[in-house]
Amino acid sequence: MIALVLKSAQARRVAGFGSSVQSPTARAAIGIAFSLSVALLSTISVEWIARGTLIDVGEFLTSTARPGMTTVAMLAIVMLTLDAAFGRRYQSVFILVPLIVIPAFVSNQKQHFLSDPFYPSDVLFTRQIMELLPVMVRDRPWMAVALVIGLALSVAGLFLTWRYAWRNFPKLSTQARLRRLCLGVPVIAAFCSLMDYSQYSYIRDRLQVVPIMWDQKENYRTNGFILAFLFNVPMADVAVPAGLNAEALDAIPARNFGYLAGPREKPDVIMLMSESFWDPTRLTKVGFSADPMPNVRASQSGHVFSPEFGGMTANVEFEALTGFSNAFLPYGSIPYQQYLRHDVPSLATFFRGQGYTARALHPYSGWFWNRNQVYKDFGFEEFRTEETMPPMEKRGLFASDDSLMKEIIREGDGLDQPFFFFAVTLQGHGPYEPGRYARNTIEIRGNIPDADRATLATYTQGVKEADDSLKKLMDWASKRNRETIIVLWGDHLPPLGNTYMSAGYMPDMVATRRASLDVMKREHETPLVIWSNRKGVKENVGTISPSLIPYNLLKFAGFEHPFYTGLLGRVQKKYNIIDRYQLATRDNKVTPDWVLDQKKLDPLVRDYRYLQHDIMFGKARTLERFFPQYDLLASRGS
Repeated sequence: MIALVLKSAQARRVAGFGSSVQSPTARAAIGIAFSLSVALLSTISVEWIARGTLIDVGEFLTSTARPGMTTVAMLAIVMLTLDAAFGRRYQSVFILVPLIVIPAFVSNQKQHFLSDPFYPSDVLFTRQIMELLPVMVRDRPWMAVALVIGLALSVAGLFLTWRYAWRNFPKLSTQARLRRLCLGVPVIAAFCSLMDYSQYSYIRDRLQVVPIMWDQKENYRTNGFILAFLFNVPMADVAVPAGLNAEALDAIPARNFGYLAGPREKPDVIMLMSESFWDPTRLTKVGFSADPMPNVRASQSGHVFSPEFGGMTANVEFEALTGFSNAFLPYGSIPYQQYLRHDVPSLATFFRGQGYTARALHPYSGWFWNRNQVYKDFGFEEFRTEETMPPMEKRGLFASDDSLMKEIIREGDGLDQPFFFFAVTLQGHGPYEPGRYARNTIEIRGNIPDADRATLATYTQGVKEADDSLKKLMDWASKRNRETIIVLWGDHLPPLGNTYMSAGYMPDMVATRRASLDVMKREHETPLVIWSNRKGVKENVGTISPSLIPYNLLKFAGFEHPFYTGLLGRVQKKYNIIDRYQLATRDNKVTPDWVLDQKKLDPLVRDYRYLQHDIMFGKARTLERFFPQYDLLASRGS
C-alpha cells in the first residue's frame, strides 16, 4: 500500500521537490527549509507523544528560556548531514523520525506505569521492562494488540519506504555532499558538548540550555524529551567488569564473613549529612574573629573525601547509605536518577533487620534527587519531608539546622524501640547571599574583595549555626539512657565561587579532578564526626571515602556484618580513598588511573567492584551471602 502511494505522481513530485531548480543556492535553501519544517513537526510530535498533551509544547517552542528551537535546529542539521552521508535528499527522515518518536512513546508509557520518563540507562534494566509488559497488556489489552499490529505495519512500511526512497529520491552532487558534511559534522560535534552536563559548555550557556539533573521530570519538561534524553546518555554505559561471571562472584572470599553479631544493647543511630559543611578556617589568607565550628572540632574523628564539589549531594549520600562506590560507575552519573530501579541493600535494611525503626528526614520536597522512590528502594519505612514535617524556621529560603535537630529530637523521644535516622540538612545550601542572616557573628579579616567577604561571612555564619545545632543534639543525647551514636559529615565543599581564588585556596572556582593526593584532599575533604554518648569520639579515622562510613559506624556500634564490616573492613585496612581517578592507601600511597588497566587491578578492589555490579545490575548472586538480613526482609515482603 505504502509503495503504491509512493509511486503516485504527487509522491514523485514531492520526492523530486527542488531537483528541477537550477540554482544551487536555491536548491540548498529549499533543502534547508524542508529539513527545518520536518524537524519542527518532528519536535512537536515527539513532545506531544512524550508529554501526552500539547498544552506545554507551544511554550517549549517559543520561550527564549527553553530550548525548543535549539532542538529543531539540531534535528535539521542532523538530517542535512545524514542526507549527505547517504547521498540522497530527504532520506534521513525515514531514519531519524522513527529513532526519536519510538523512544518518546516508550517514555509516555513508562510515565503512565512508573511515573518516570525514559532514560538511556533503562536499557540496562531490560528485565524490568519485560516484567512491565504483562502489566501493560492486562491494563490495556486492546492497546497492546493495536501496538503489536501497528509495530509490524510500521516496520514493513519503513522498509518499503526506505527502498523506494533509495531508488527514487534525487541524488546529491559530490560538491553538495561535501558542503553539507563540512558544515554539519563540526556543528554536530559542537552540539555533542551539550551532553556532558558536568562540564561548562560555552554553547550550552549561549543557548540558555540548563540541564536539571536533580529533577529529571522537570529536566524533560523544560528541555524537552530529546535534549533531556541526550543529557543522560553518557551515564548509560555501565560496562560489565572484565572477568565478571558466576564463578568469579562465588570466588569472592567468604571466610569469616558468614557471621552476624551485635551489641547486647542496641544503640540508637543518627546519621547527619550536613549540606556543604566545611571548615572555612582552612582559608589561610583570611582570618576569623572566632572559631565557627568548635563543637565539631572537639568531636572530629577525621575527614570524608567527597567525590563531588559544590553539589551532587545525592552521590555522596548513595555511597554513605550503601557502602557502594561511585568510582565503579561512569563519570557524571547519578545513581539516584539513572540506576536505582529496584530494591537495593542499605544501612536502612541492615538496621531494620536488627529490629530498628528506619526513618529518613530532609526538610525539602521528596521529589528532589528522586528521594521519594530511592528511599523506598533502600528500605526506609518512612521519609519525612517538608510536606510531612511541622513548619520549620527558615534561614533565607532554607529550613534551619536547628529546626531539623528539634524535629529529630521530637521523633526520637517518641520511639521506644531502637531507631536509625538518616537526615540531610538544608541550611548550608548555596548561594550564600548577603543578608541571609540578621547578624553575622563572626568577623572576616583579610584582603579580599567585599563581595567575596560578604559571601564568606554568610557561609561562615551558617557553619556556626550548624555547629551549634550539633551541640544541641549531642546535649540531648548525653542525657539519654540508651546509647546514642551521632555521625555527621559534610557532603562536599561549598560553592563559594571567586572566594577560593581571592583567598588563595584554589586556582579556580571549582575543585580539581586530577591532582596530587595533597591537592585532592585539600579540595575534597570535609569534617567527619563519629560520636557516642557512652564512648565519646571515635578517633583517628583519617580521611575516608563516604562508602567507608558504614564500616566505621557499625564497628563503632559493635556490629559485625558480611559486607559492611567484612568486605568493607578488608577494603579499609588497605585503602582509605576509592576515587575513580586514584586509589589511596592508609599510608598515602596512590595508584592513579587504576581503572585503565583491569589486569593489574588489586583483587580486593576487583571483588568489591564485582559485588557492587552484581547487586546493582546483575542477578544479585551475592545477595544471600553478603546481605543476609536484607534477604530475610525480602522473604518476609518487608
